[in-house]
Amino acid sequence: MDTNYCSRCGFLLAAVGDLLQTGGVNPLASTRTSSKQSPRKRGLKQGLFLFLLTFLVAPLMGMVTVALNIEPFLVGFAVVFCFIGGLLRMAYALMFESSEPGVPTLEEKVLAGANSLHSVKANALPPQSSVPAQNYFTPVAGNWRDTNDLQPTSVDEGKTQLLEKDETPQ
Repeated sequence: MDTNYCSRCGFLLAAVGDLLQTGGVNPLASTRTSSKQSPRKRGLKQGLFLFLLTFLVAPLMGMVTVALNIEPFLVGFAVVFCFIGGLLRMAYALMFESSEPGVPTLEEKVLAGANSLHSVKANALPPQSSVPAQNYFTPVAGNWRDTNDLQPTSVDEGKTQLLEKDETPQ
């Protein structure tokens, strides 16, 4: 296998050809899981694991608080995070996730949508969406504006003399 490096920065160019052929998507990274479980079943398993983890983490946190002689806020945090979090994860799986195996998850749908943006043909021009140049015409010579019309003129000697005349000694 031929190993090439960038002549300017030294970047290894071994997989750049594969990335260019696939539109920037790594062909070795697979987003699809090979399991035949539905997203709902995976969510229920995750929630049950988190729920049962409460019975391991809470006593361990209790031992840590006794050993360090501190307030038992770690036990409360572990119970709230694991127990309530597990129940909420199971409720989310039951209410919102699909029960059909093989259905892409939200992350897979977002990634597929992002990949479809890069699949536009690069060898064709986009459709015409602007006004053609023939529709424009040159302005008539009398309608041109001078830049002096756009900006106020500066103070000249005549105006400063007028200011001096207004100031009369009393």
